[in-house]
Amino acid sequence: MKVLNLQCSHQHSFEGWFASEDDFQAQLSRGLVECPMCADKSVQKLPSAPRLNLSGRQEPDASGKHLPSSSAAVDADESTAARNMTAVAGTSTGASHAQQAAFLQAVRHVLANTEDVGTRFADEARRMHYGEQEARSIRGQTSVREAAELLEEGIDVMPLPLPAALKETLQ
Repeated sequence: MKVLNLQCSHQHSFEGWFASEDDFQAQLSRGLVECPMCADKSVQKLPSAPRLNLSGRQEPDASGKHLPSSSAAVDADESTAARNMTAVAGTSTGASHAQQAAFLQAVRHVLANTEDVGTRFADEARRMHYGEQEARSIRGQTSVREAAELLEEGIDVMPLPLPAALKETLQ
């Protein structure tokens, strides 16, 4: 199994698991690899730091004899290599990953705590606003024109882009 660090043209970073490099290339050429955040199919493979097993590495002592290095030194070397590879790749592992995770968490919360009324969204929002039915949290689809009309009527609405990964169950 080959685990690759991938990135779409919108700078969303994600991980993909493939049987081999050939399998990745075949899926990419058939348009089967897409960003889980925005469904962009323009995906590139990023360089990744290899996992180095250096537990058997030895360092010379003052007399010139090789002694096993401490695991703390090995861990520091590995994390430095990973940071350097990330810098070379031109990716940011801090804020962008945290922002993506926060966005997905917020969208999952909205999906879990709202009722999907589908294309009846504008009608349902109006009924609740004018007291014709009990207020509740809803989501659905509407046109840009209908959304603007709702806003003009004083009904608060906002667009919610749903990543393709949240529309279906991931396996």
